[in-house]
Amino acid sequence: MPETRIRAAVESDVRLIASLIRELADYERLLHEVRLNEDGLRDALFGDRRYAEVVIAETADGEPAGFALFFHNFSTFLGRPGIYLEDLFVRPQHRGAGIGGALLRHLARLAQERGCGRLEWAVLDWNSDAIGFYLGLGARPAAGWSVYRLEGEALARLAVPRSGSR
Repeated sequence: MPETRIRAAVESDVRLIASLIRELADYERLLHEVRLNEDGLRDALFGDRRYAEVVIAETADGEPAGFALFFHNFSTFLGRPGIYLEDLFVRPQHRGAGIGGALLRHLARLAQERGCGRLEWAVLDWNSDAIGFYLGLGARPAAGWSVYRLEGEALARLAVPRSGSR
């Protein structure tokens, strides 16, 4: 199996990261939902307040093959931080070469080094290849949990103070 190098992204990688995010969204049939711009991404990843981190997987000859974007969350039950994997993507021509596993092993090591109690993520229910891959690594679905989301108008509406509240 060819050697894979995992490295922390740097600011000059923003264009590459944006491209990888769009490739992932296309694969997930969600490209129409991508609203990011590179300036906003640069600020979120490398600005004064860094909201997320990215690692990039490269082939032995330096070709970008995939990425993982993650951030810390916190488990009140464990009383410890965790790592939430927002995106994991390996370019189609590099799949099956162990790159996804290398990215997850890298994040597992980071979680251990940072004293995290868990590494977690969500997967689209139709993505049976990814589900099989994750199960093969020993991951298990969080039984009984469903993901909920507020965005757009619903988020704005909830943020408006009601009389008698702050």
